Amino acid sequence: MSRDRVPAVPGTVKGLALVSLFNDFASEMVYPLLPAFVTLTLGAGAGALAALDGAADLAAAATKWWSGTRADRPGWRKPLILTGYFSAILIRPVIGAASAAWQVIGFRVLDRIGKGLRTPARDAMIADATLPENRGRAFGFHRAADHFGSIPGALIAWWLLQHQVDVRRVLTLSAIPGVVAGLVLLVVLRRADGPSVRRSVGPAGESPNRPIAGSDAIGRVFWVPVLALALLVLLRLPETLLLLRLQDLGVPVATIPLVWAGLHAVRSVVSYPGGWLTDHLGPRGTVAAGGVAFSAGIAALGSALGPVAAIAVFLALGLVAGLTESAERVVVARLAPRRTGRGFGAYHAVTGLAALPAALGFGFLYQLQGGSMALWASAGGMLLASAWWLVAARPVPLPSRSEG
Repeated sequence: MSRDRVPAVPGTVKGLALVSLFNDFASEMVYPLLPAFVTLTLGAGAGALAALDGAADLAAAATKWWSGTRADRPGWRKPLILTGYFSAILIRPVIGAASAAWQVIGFRVLDRIGKGLRTPARDAMIADATLPENRGRAFGFHRAADHFGSIPGALIAWWLLQHQVDVRRVLTLSAIPGVVAGLVLLVVLRRADGPSVRRSVGPAGESPNRPIAGSDAIGRVFWVPVLALALLVLLRLPETLLLLRLQDLGVPVATIPLVWAGLHAVRSVVSYPGGWLTDHLGPRGTVAAGGVAFSAGIAALGSALGPVAAIAVFLALGLVAGLTESAERVVVARLAPRRTGRGFGAYHAVTGLAALPAALGFGFLYQLQGGSMALWASAGGMLLASAWWLVAARPVPLPSRSEG
């Protein structure tokens, strides 16, 4: 395909974005209710809530490593994406039938295994379908749609709770948008673009936004930046604990889905501009800025805020996604130009593995020392990790407007 005929956001990316929109519609009818479901309905503590996040991320991480290595094999990407989405669609509504916290953890693990199967293959497909100089915008578009889908999901969950619908019933109803996501996926994969454009060359025969010579998901050049990204995850407070902190600061449980929708509205608005910023300024600074912004936000939430102020700070944390999500994926695509699926599998697996000790450590710190201590510890750690990222990411090439 000619470079001049490849749009900044190709049709394949738009289709996968639509699938993510409906899938997150279903997912976000479930996720923001889990803290209340586990701690109030089932009577478990913050440690069990953290274990829920950690075990789910661990399962997803292990699956992503396996699926990433297979996503580069001919004919594997579409089946991995299909299986990953449909397994999550079938499992999610069953969470409402759980009678103990360990059952919720088990169902959530199965849900995240589906995410592990699909994510490396999907991200590699997006990278392959997009010109290197436009990848920030392509990933930003996909992330914007993904977050936008969370908004109606969380709003409907809130509306149902306001009308006295039981939490278990709300979790079961998440099957409806999930089925829509599955039907859209079948159409998208059937029409997905075949030819790869990631090796398209410019007029002089040189690859635009050239990757690092010799880098391909192996060696120090790949692993130093990826491990620096994992450190940022290791020191990041899990989102379930942020939701629990809102409850501690006086935000009513029935309002949590509404606030969650607002967070994703912010994320959706800033994701594409964040991708544009990555394309023009490079991923190094945008990732660091996201880490600093997260640190400032959770440090503020660690203070004795009123409900309105707590909600405002929580919504401001949506800026972090726009600064980091697209930039991190651009980094991986450049570090693994040939085995892109393997690169994304390694990246998602390592960052997912880092989330388990983070969830457990911060969860038990929250339970034993209180929410303020847990949030302030994470804020300080994120500042140090952001500084290290700036050092570790120096080999990552920055995009240039003149290239290509």
